[in-house]
Amino acid sequence: MTIHWCGTGLSAIPGLRRLISAGHEVTVWNRSLDKATDAVGDLTDRIQAFDMEHLGAELNKGDVVVSMLPGDWHVPLAKLCIANFAHLVSSSYIAPEMSALDAEAKLASVALVNEVGLDPGIDHLMAHWLVEDYKKSKAYDKDAVISFISYCGGIPKHPNPFRYKFSWSPLGVLKALRSPSKSIRAFSELAVQRPWDAISSYIAPLQVPESFEVYPNRDSLPFIDQYHFEGSWKIKEFVRGTLRLNGWADAWADVFDEVETLEGPSGDARLKEMSDTFWAENSYSENEPDRVIMCVALKAETDGAPIYHKTYTMDAWGDLRGTAMARLVSGPVSLAVEAVQNREIPVGVSAAPFDPKLINRWMDEVDTLAQHVQIVNHLK
Repeated sequence: MTIHWCGTGLSAIPGLRRLISAGHEVTVWNRSLDKATDAVGDLTDRIQAFDMEHLGAELNKGDVVVSMLPGDWHVPLAKLCIANFAHLVSSSYIAPEMSALDAEAKLASVALVNEVGLDPGIDHLMAHWLVEDYKKSKAYDKDAVISFISYCGGIPKHPNPFRYKFSWSPLGVLKALRSPSKSIRAFSELAVQRPWDAISSYIAPLQVPESFEVYPNRDSLPFIDQYHFEGSWKIKEFVRGTLRLNGWADAWADVFDEVETLEGPSGDARLKEMSDTFWAENSYSENEPDRVIMCVALKAETDGAPIYHKTYTMDAWGDLRGTAMARLVSGPVSLAVEAVQNREIPVGVSAAPFDPKLINRWMDEVDTLAQHVQIVNHLK
């Protein structure tokens, strides 16, 4: 049973090295052989030039393909896996085209596992843990009012005037600024066309509480079902969002103004130009530490008083092991690969697991990747 790890970008290396070091049979596929060799050549010589036809010829039943490639590669790789009765693991969100492969994957007894990185990924694990913890608690009340928040952000450990630094191409961040979001606020759906229209302040209950700017990200609403909220729950707030340093909105005000005006091919060209400039001016220098903050919270109230309120927090930063972002994206991916090999994840299209045993095992590993992981009980 071979693991075919496709892509050796910055976010891929720690998880890939973990699998190779653990003795798994891994073939590394990358467009640049030199980059792959620089990344893992000290551990393996099983490095191939990435090519779909070549990969397909090497795939055997029961193999696992890991896609750490750009998002538009995931579905073609998933189809290749189904055709060869192999499995797929990806850290990306499940696209509609991926969901559409569920029946075919089940028929072929193939697992197509997605959303097992940082965000999405670790945030899902935390959310599942909190929901199950609440359901099993003595405080549980089916008529309680529920508030849920999930905020994650990669930020510079040492703040800069731009209030942000880039671990890889800024183009994805710029495109995300043009994406609308949906969440629930004050019992009603909140639809926002641009992130900067919904920025608010959030005090993260870290070891030393810190204030950040936060805003809704993408469409939060489908995750109500994914996190196994009961249909009868009265949801006051439900938001999955992005966390930024205080001052980020002011520092980026001119960026917001320009992004708002960009349309069509010329707009895309300008975004690329802006991305290149930001990368030159605000990328991490060698050995400069990044930082990742994640806070996922569930609160239940009756008659305006909280009966359950816990926040699962994580604080991590770059160290001698490399960047926090890379550890926390690729580490869970490597755990998902092992879970697929052990048949602990069902066939078909799925996101991060909700099995308590897997959650606890994975979070134990996350605890070694981050400097601080803690469950804060606000009612103690």
